[in-house]
Amino acid sequence: MLILKEPASAETKVKNSRFLAEVMPVRSTGEAKELWHWRKENYDNGGHIVYAFTIGANQNVSGCSDDGEPSGTAGRPVLAVLLGSGVTNAMITVARWFGGTKLGTGGLVHAYGGAAKAVMEVAKTVEFAPMTAVEFTVPYPLYASCKVLLNEVDFRSDSENFGTDVRICGSLRQADYPALAAALNELANGRIFIKVSGES
Repeated sequence: MLILKEPASAETKVKNSRFLAEVMPVRSTGEAKELWHWRKENYDNGGHIVYAFTIGANQNVSGCSDDGEPSGTAGRPVLAVLLGSGVTNAMITVARWFGGTKLGTGGLVHAYGGAAKAVMEVAKTVEFAPMTAVEFTVPYPLYASCKVLLNEVDFRSDSENFGTDVRICGSLRQADYPALAAALNELANGRIFIKVSGES
């Protein structure tokens, strides 16, 4: 399995209709729907924004929408490309700007599938690694040293709250968690308690 390193986009044209395909990381069905709704509200194409997404270590959660195009002509071809790519935790949207010529059902399948293939060809991916979500609190004098340790294990920080101490929430590869826990324990002489809040 693969995951995206970063979002990507690609444009294609079929009989004067313009198709903007975008692929982006997503962690949940809700996040996928939010990204789609944002595009529906902010894009000026006045029509269809098709989407497909897949989530989970084995692409075990997936969904798609034709967004008003004839059934099966848009969302399914895009989803087929996404599933075939071996990429998970990702969503493809394809916005269409109508060029004045109807494409027919076969033409739509080809156009939407082609747009999805175009964006996946430019997408940068890395090997999927199960992640562990953690949170912990660090005393201010140890904050700088803690950040060095986090950078060494490619820790993905979601939030840092500066109160009496610094509360850090984020995630890292499951395989790197034991080393980080040991390093933090040594740094703080056992005064840092790490709460594991989930896996993905």
